[in-house]
Amino acid sequence: MPENELSESWDYSLYIPNDLRAVTVCRRTLRLILTMHGLIGLVDTAELLATELVSNAVRHTKGPAALRVRRTPQGVVWIGAWDTDPAPPDPPRPLEQVGEAEEGRGLGLLTACADYWGWRPSARFGDQGKYVWCELVAA
Repeated sequence: MPENELSESWDYSLYIPNDLRAVTVCRRTLRLILTMHGLIGLVDTAELLATELVSNAVRHTKGPAALRVRRTPQGVVWIGAWDTDPAPPDPPRPLEQVGEAEEGRGLGLLTACADYWGWRPSARFGDQGKYVWCELVAA
């Protein structure tokens, strides 16, 4: 990898309708972005976390949503999902309490797999909403 790529930063946004099929579009788009930027080692974890973030945004709100992926010059990959609900997410449940359930594991996965995660109020499309995000260090 050329030395200048270590400090390469970029930012992508994908705006999606409130449609569960958009989760697959986001996951595949994220895989392509990370692969094209030489970050194949992050793909599996990033896909898992983005799937949880975007599916929560689509399932729990009625409006549009967005996936945002960016890389900082320090090598941090930031993945965020925006939705139209300004309320904070429910606190994460430990994964051992969730078990094999399909629902309720998203923030637990963020806690377990991401270097950092959080949420913040935000507005897109003129609507109030929030970003739920996580960070992965691309060492």
